[in-house]
Amino acid sequence: MSTAPNPAPPPVELFTPAFHQDPHGVLATLRRSAPAVPVVTPNGLRTWLVTGYEQARELLTDPRLSKDMRVGRDLIPRNFADAEKQRAFLAESGDHSQFPQVLSVHMLDSDPPDHTRLRRLVGRAFTARRIEALRPRITGLTDELLEGMARSGRADLMEALAFPVPFTVICWLLGVPPNDRSEFRRWSNLLVSGAGTPEVRDASVSMIAYLRDLIEGKRVRPADDMLTDLVRVSEEGDQLTDDELISMAFLLLVAGHETTVNLIGNGTLALLQHPEVAAQLAGDPTLWPAAVEEFLRYDGPVTNATWRFTTEPVEVGRVLIPEGEFVTISLGAAGRDPARYPDPDRLDITRPHNASVAFGHGIHHCLGAPLARLEGHIVISRLFARFPALRLAVDGTGLRRRSSLMMRGLEELPVLTA
Repeated sequence: MSTAPNPAPPPVELFTPAFHQDPHGVLATLRRSAPAVPVVTPNGLRTWLVTGYEQARELLTDPRLSKDMRVGRDLIPRNFADAEKQRAFLAESGDHSQFPQVLSVHMLDSDPPDHTRLRRLVGRAFTARRIEALRPRITGLTDELLEGMARSGRADLMEALAFPVPFTVICWLLGVPPNDRSEFRRWSNLLVSGAGTPEVRDASVSMIAYLRDLIEGKRVRPADDMLTDLVRVSEEGDQLTDDELISMAFLLLVAGHETTVNLIGNGTLALLQHPEVAAQLAGDPTLWPAAVEEFLRYDGPVTNATWRFTTEPVEVGRVLIPEGEFVTISLGAAGRDPARYPDPDRLDITRPHNASVAFGHGIHHCLGAPLARLEGHIVISRLFARFPALRLAVDGTGLRRRSSLMMRGLEELPVLTA
């Protein structure tokens, strides 16, 4: 005889600075308590957090969880746990909303058939051949930056290497001029922070205006870059609209570099804290691809998948998530699920990694995952080959994590190269 699902407990205010600093113990406790737990984001929105590997994999492909934010935006007001923050959201909605709708006309915020169409068109520009062709340029850029680190002897690895490589690569792909890149960095950091502030809203407006001008420039002066290809791409007479181009360029900019910045930073820190693993890689460089997969599992750059919402009631274990509520799938927690990964808190680069969810799963699996893996492999392997005595310049307990609902990354990573 079936039993009724358990009633929903009150939501947990989870995403505190202490949680961002060390989330894995808290997530393990939540995983043991229930397969899905209601939590509150810093801006007061209620969402269900899913922490198990099997549940994550199932829900990432469940058609009852929609990503169509044209519909999802209308559900936001009724899912606030904080009445005051709900009133603030309603007062600021419309033309002054935190994330203008034009930034959501992309693959991550759509369902089939729109998603199918968008991914097919973008896939024609974001090809494996284009990614592999970047290998020598990425290698050359990495070696140039490593020489700069060697001259100084001490560096913040985030500033000196982890940020400039992937950000420069995505700017190559989009054709963003060097003089404009500092503003891109500021806007990107704000937009992935998850903070509901006027500064974030201003950044989104500035990003839209810049991308609109950049796209128009590609029409007038085509270049050998992916943004030009996106402007010209067609499939059976279909093309991306102006709003779709802006949104897609925004997605590639933010997702295309933020994930890799944090992969490099988190992976480097993992090796600095586990010198026996660094020595293992020095003795057998063929283990580097497996090591990158383990970095993604152990302390991956994407801590939570982008939000989904239920289009009908969804039962997760004995927890019933009602229709019209948001669901956040913790990729970081899934990577530490002992039911999937024995001894999950141990860094083990020989661990098998089939069916990883570090970059999502199903139709929304990250299109840029091969590029992130390529950059992570090149940068971290060359870093430790160039500086075999690389070590932390500070006590590791003093390192600070960024406060972000989506990304897990370091604010800085001071290192000594000799």
